[in-house]
Amino acid sequence: MAFSVSWNCRGDQHKMSDLKDILNSYQPACVALQETHLKPEYSFRLHGYTVFRNDHPANRASGGVALLISNNIPSSLLTLNTPFQAIAAQIFTHKLITICSLYLLPNTQIDQINLNNLMLQLPEPFVILGDLNGHSQIWGSDDTNSRGRQIEKLLHDHNLCLLNTDEITHFHTPTRTFHSIDLAICSPSLLPFFSLQTDPDLHNSDYFPIILTDKRHSYLHTVFSRFKYDLANWTKFTSTACITKTMVCDNPIDSAVHQITETLIAAAENSIPKTKNNFRRQRKVWWNSDC
Repeated sequence: MAFSVSWNCRGDQHKMSDLKDILNSYQPACVALQETHLKPEYSFRLHGYTVFRNDHPANRASGGVALLISNNIPSSLLTLNTPFQAIAAQIFTHKLITICSLYLLPNTQIDQINLNNLMLQLPEPFVILGDLNGHSQIWGSDDTNSRGRQIEKLLHDHNLCLLNTDEITHFHTPTRTFHSIDLAICSPSLLPFFSLQTDPDLHNSDYFPIILTDKRHSYLHTVFSRFKYDLANWTKFTSTACITKTMVCDNPIDSAVHQITETLIAAAENSIPKTKNNFRRQRKVWWNSDC
């Protein structure tokens, strides 16, 4: 169970099966996608998730970013004033966290001022996930290019933390070489709790998905199990959810809230069935026992 997945999918329209496989494997609370290759007229929906997207500014089927947030997690889209292909939202798991999916085009000059302005628009604590196309020895590259130095400066100037170490994230097909250009950057308060790994499968892209795990929490129950209110036994719920005046009058406010919440949850568990806690497996027509 992962907190988030970040993946340069190189086109959502033709990668739905691969994306569902990733969701089935990691069951993340949120997903940050880059190079979605979506135009405004293209529909992109995924069962169980709210989709926030920012397509290529020239309405071309290239570039673009998106965030997929579980429907069971409260979320709010943020308005960003930036020339970059970026999208951000606040989600509430155990606390408010800002998630930003960012794609910086390769071989394009990036203004450091615009990078600084983007950082100032993200409420803390935040996590930036994306393909930044920068090389630096800090995150495992053989050398450091100008984009890498810009990112290093960004980390230093804003006191940010890098979750990458030396993980390989990109397979460059023309040269058949591996690179580290997909990064996860976070506020200092999140660093002790988050860990990063990469999926060993490219999933028909040339980028390995980045998996971010919050070591404090498991999101399996929170994200994917919900009450079936249409099948609830409300008579049983009413008789079980005993809220008394003394719960409020005789306790401090925090204790009262905790006690009432526990009472309601216990009553719901006893009288309202839940959905199953998993995804449907993706069945490949070409998969058999020999494979």
